[in-house]
Amino acid sequence: MNSSRTLLSWRKLLNHERRPSTGKKVTQARKPSSVRTEIERDGDRILFSTPLRRLDDKTQVFPLEQHDSVRNRLTHSHEVASLARSIGVFLAFERLKGKIESRLLPERNLPAMLYAISLVHDLGNPPFGHQGEVAIQQWFKTHKAKTLEVGSTGGEILTEAMAEDFLRFEGNAQTFRLVSRLQIVNDDRGLNLTYGTLGALLKYTVPSDQVAGKDADYAGARKHGYFQSEVPIISEVRRKTGLAVNVRHPFTYVMEACDDIAYSVIDAEDALKKGLASFPDLIEWLRQRDKKDASDLTNAAKRKTLDAVIKEGAGIRNRLRRSPAGRDLSPGELNDVSMQMFRAFVISVMVQAVADAFIANYDDLMNGQFKGDLMSSSSASLVTARLKRFDKAVAYKNREVLRLEAKGTAVIHDLMNTFWAAITDRVDPSKPGGDRRTAESTYVYSRISENYRRAFEAPVSVGQSLPLRYRECQLLTDMISGMTDRFAMSLHGELKLHGLLRAHV
Repeated sequence: MNSSRTLLSWRKLLNHERRPSTGKKVTQARKPSSVRTEIERDGDRILFSTPLRRLDDKTQVFPLEQHDSVRNRLTHSHEVASLARSIGVFLAFERLKGKIESRLLPERNLPAMLYAISLVHDLGNPPFGHQGEVAIQQWFKTHKAKTLEVGSTGGEILTEAMAEDFLRFEGNAQTFRLVSRLQIVNDDRGLNLTYGTLGALLKYTVPSDQVAGKDADYAGARKHGYFQSEVPIISEVRRKTGLAVNVRHPFTYVMEACDDIAYSVIDAEDALKKGLASFPDLIEWLRQRDKKDASDLTNAAKRKTLDAVIKEGAGIRNRLRRSPAGRDLSPGELNDVSMQMFRAFVISVMVQAVADAFIANYDDLMNGQFKGDLMSSSSASLVTARLKRFDKAVAYKNREVLRLEAKGTAVIHDLMNTFWAAITDRVDPSKPGGDRRTAESTYVYSRISENYRRAFEAPVSVGQSLPLRYRECQLLTDMISGMTDRFAMSLHGELKLHGLLRAHV
């Protein structure tokens, strides 16, 4: 942390300006408030938004879960935000103190920005978890010839990037679209978050036709972070924040690491709550070696952290058994209490490891040269890797989870067939909001959220012209990704009951 000159500047990274409304002159910035900074307002806008509340009924791991204490996307997002804010406080008051201009209010804006981008990070995910993303991708691959190559109005041909937006449909890109355009407050700017927050929430920085895959050296190119419809906004954000195409905001790495912490540890806890494994099973998984760990095992700090976590895990259960209170616990209670104590310990270890990794890589982060991810470079990487293997084997591949994911996929495909027919079944193909040819299509089209239809029928000019076919596809994904698990199931049942559900396009 001794660089005197860096590529990125905190003045731009913490940019608190907001986008002006399209077609209007830039209004004078709001006078500073002693109550909230503009970045603190971002977190509040997200917290009170409707899409955030919908996460209460979206899958984290277990679809349509009835167990009240098992996490959903909303509880997961709050936990990630809590971890990230803690790291922000530590950085602002300890390790970055004096390195950021005081007028930028780092003690308030660092934790506030990390809280905001972590709270919002899953907002665009469709129903039924990551399988919902796969289901949308599969539908477009199956119907590519009818949806993505030649449009219905004048033979519009989509660019490769436009087609890949849907063939690689990505919840992260939908999140950016939701907060920057779809979630209407009183204009065309979505939640109208600050430039700094918009730049920091961009987990992936490339368009869909430049994705390098999950093994890419640069973490920001493993998936795509925005659709072609938001390219002008992305360009504006980059200009205001100083972030280049292949450069992430430093805080994006922290948010990503906190997401890793939350789902690796807490998905394991949820698996135990559902009785899919015991606490001793989890500790045994942490002991198991894997050839993938070979290089990390040569790192003394990583090995030491893993050994400490395993020792603490084994010690927790032994101490509980010997204590007067622990002897009265049933096997189920012993399992639950052990996991709660272990969760608190291991999260504390991992949060500290991520904060240390941020400081160790600070110069590279500020020069745009850090390409991997903080968790892999931290002393907790072995712990995280083994927890993820446990989660995959015990939770993600559980037969009931797979059954419900398959059911969710079928529901999404049926709904996409049905809504696609209603979107495209127009008397005048050139008029997006025109009359539909049948009563069935008219009714189904009316079930699409009004703000999504408004964006489709009267798109705001943002310096580009999008083919009507692209906008039709995007209306479909806007609607599907905005659904909760139970709403999707309920709507599917309603349309089927009234004979309106289509099995084929």
